[in-house]
Amino acid sequence: MYFCLLQSLDLREIVINGGSVAKVVLVILLSFSIFSWVVILQKVFLFRRSRMASEKFRVAFRKATDWRDFKQNGTKFNLSPLQGLFLAGYSEVTYQLRLSAPGSKSCIRNMEAVERSLQRASVVEMGRMEKSMGVLATVAAVSPFIGLFGTVWGIIEAFQRIGTMGNANLVTVAVPIAEALVATALGLVAAVPALMAYNFFQSQLKQWQSSLDDYSLEFVSLSERNFAETK
Repeated sequence: MYFCLLQSLDLREIVINGGSVAKVVLVILLSFSIFSWVVILQKVFLFRRSRMASEKFRVAFRKATDWRDFKQNGTKFNLSPLQGLFLAGYSEVTYQLRLSAPGSKSCIRNMEAVERSLQRASVVEMGRMEKSMGVLATVAAVSPFIGLFGTVWGIIEAFQRIGTMGNANLVTVAVPIAEALVATALGLVAAVPALMAYNFFQSQLKQWQSSLDDYSLEFVSLSERNFAETK
C-alpha cells in the first residue's frame, strides 16, 4: 500500500495538495529555472552570432583599403562587438584629421585619445555581452537556499500532521515529506545549470575581452602607420 501511495504522488498533485508556503516555494523555483534557461539560450545564440559576425568583420576589415567605405558597408557586422570599437576609433581618428590645419597634411596628433575611445567602446561592448549574467549568478546562489527552506517547511508540516493525527505512518507524512524532497530537487535543478552556464559564459567573456584588446592594438597600429604625425 505504501509503495502504491508513493507511486501515485506526482509533482502536480504535490503542488495542488500542498500548503500555500510549499506552493510558493515550488513556483519560485520553477520560475527561476525557466528564467535561467531563457537567459542561457539567449546567451548561447548571442555569443554564437557575435562570433560569426566578428570572424567576418576581421576578414573584411583587413581587406579594406578605405575606412570610409568600410564604415558605410559595415552595418552587416552590427552583432560583432568589434564593430563598436571600430566606430569609436574611426570617429576619433576622423575628428583629429579634420582638426589639421588647412594646407597641411592631415594626421593624428594624439594617439592616446584614440586609445581611450577604444577603451570606452570596449567597456560598452563588454557590458552588452555581460548583460543578464547577474540573473544566472543570483539563481545559482539563491535557489539552493529557497529549496532548503521548502525542505525545512515540509518537515515541519510533517511533524505537525503527526501531532494532529497522533500517528507517524506514511499516509500521514507522505505529502509534506514529498514537498520537502521536491523542493530540494527543484532547488538543485534550478541552481546547477545556472552555475555551470555562468562559469562557462565567464570563460567566454574572458576570450571576448582578449579579442577586443587584440583588435584595439591592431586598430591603433594601423592608425599610427597611416595617419600618425611624422617627426
